[in-house]
Order: sequence, then C-alpha cells, then structure tokens
Amino acid sequence: MKLLFVADPIESFKIHKDTTFTMMREAARRGHALAVCEPRQLRWQTGQPVTAEVREIALLTGDEPRWFAEQGRHPRALRDFDAVLMRKDPPFDAEFTYATHLLEQAEREGARIINRPAALRNHPEKLAIMEWPRFIGPTLVTREPEAVRRFHAEHGEIILKPLDGMGGMGIFRVGPDGLNLGSIIETLNHHGATTLMVQKFLPEIAVGDKRVLIIDGEPAPFVLARIPQGSEVRGNLAAGGKGVAQPITDTDRATARAIGQALAPRGLLLIGLDIIGTRVTEINVTSPTGFREILDQTGCDVPALYLDAVEKAAAR
Repeated sequence: MKLLFVADPIESFKIHKDTTFTMMREAARRGHALAVCEPRQLRWQTGQPVTAEVREIALLTGDEPRWFAEQGRHPRALRDFDAVLMRKDPPFDAEFTYATHLLEQAEREGARIINRPAALRNHPEKLAIMEWPRFIGPTLVTREPEAVRRFHAEHGEIILKPLDGMGGMGIFRVGPDGLNLGSIIETLNHHGATTLMVQKFLPEIAVGDKRVLIIDGEPAPFVLARIPQGSEVRGNLAAGGKGVAQPITDTDRATARAIGQALAPRGLLLIGLDIIGTRVTEINVTSPTGFREILDQTGCDVPALYLDAVEKAAAR
C-alpha cells in the first residue's frame, strides 16, 4: 500500500515515544510505501483534486534526527494513496477545521481518510464526552463565571481546562477554599469570550489517568496509566507524568467497547479514551498516543493491531 501521513513536521518527532512513528515503522516492516505532508500543504483548486506537496520517505535505523531519508518531494493527489492517515496534533483550532474540510473534499474524490474528516470535526476531544453522560463525572461547559462558581460551591474541588488544549496544557485544580478561582476563570474564560470545561476533581487521578486505545471499535488489551509525579495534578506525559502500562479492567473494557462500537461506524478507526477511576474524562480522536509505551512495557503490539485495521479499511 501507499500511505500518506498528514502530521506535524516529522523533524519534530521524538521517535523514542512517538505513536505516529510506530505506525510508520510497522507499515514499513510490512512493505508499505511511506509519504508525509503537513496540513498547511493541502491544496484545492477548481477543476483539480485535493493535492499536497508530499515527501516520500524511507526509515533508517538511526536515532533522532537521522531516522528517515527523504526520497522525493512533489505534488500528489490524495486520492492516489491507498490510505491517508490524519495525525495532526491539537490544538483543535480553525486551521484544523479547515484541514478537515479539505480532507473531506479529497474523500469525495475517492481518497480513504483515517480518521474520517467529518468525524474528526464532529467529535472535538473535550466535548465528545457529552454524548455519554452515564460514563462521565459531574461536568460543566460554559462561558459564565457565575456558573463556574456555583459548580465549585456544589462540588468543592474542581478541575478547569480549556477546550482546545493538549498534553495537560492550561489545566487548573481549585480546592474547597476557592483560592485563585476568579483569576483562573479570567485566564481561561477571557472575560466571557471563551468557553471552558469544569469537572469535579476525581481523587483516583493519584493512581493514573488511563489512556484506553480503541481500534475499530475494540479496546486494546493494555492501557497506559499516566500517573502524576510530585505535587503535579496532571498525569499527562507531556506534563511529567509517569506512564505505566497495565491490563485493561473489565469495567474499562465494557465502557470502551460501548463507546467504540458506536463511534467506529462513524469513521473513527482509532480513539484514545481517557478514564480516571471509572469515569471518562476525554475522547481523543485527532492523534491518540500511547502505542510506544504499551509496546515497550508489555510487548502488546498495538501498532500491528492498528495497521491490521488500516489495511482492512483500505481494502473496503
């Protein structure tokens, strides 16, 4: 197969932990041809298909930054590839949305896009949980500072977060004393201009924020528990959390299967479910991570499971 990865600049990849790299490595092991581009390189013009200035690459055995060799660079129509894997990291901003529209046009022209562009657009990472109230803890989405204060008064200890962040960016914990709550609201809310999310603090975060990977509706057999270190409240690996792979529990498997079986038919081949205790806190669909840590710690070959699903989807 010929695979195109739409991603951040590959020079920025940290291959010792990068999930997109593990996908590329497994694809290369199977003999698939690899090409990459960035969302900013997508282009459409009347009378022509959606194209991108793509870089054909081969993987090397070296470490960063010499882990790939560029073999060519030229415009290609996205429909010429067997599958196009959208792996752009958040933020889920206007440019990301525009990219999904271009990818959706390529889809109309015959390209196979994974995850499907409309599904990416319709399931923003933080807000997608609203469809699943039985699996989530107390949550508020609002622009109104007073609504946040009432939520805090009801629940005592809360987490506030922006809707477009990643890697734990911009997450705040406020205790029962409400210290700095007003300042935090102003920082995230921009005096009513920006919507934010507020959730009841879940003390189970002490044993990890679990990343559950769902591939074509089925949860992987291991999860990555991201455990906060020191005085940090965030378990995100980007925020210094420690990643510990562990077998999925029966409860988390049932939750993941219920959500995955509903979302896979919408075109979400890969989902990263975040669970604290038994409560879902986020549904990540843009570029879920955790493949490398689970593979290295358990031997569970998540990249192979994912490429099996990609090959199956490309053959439909």
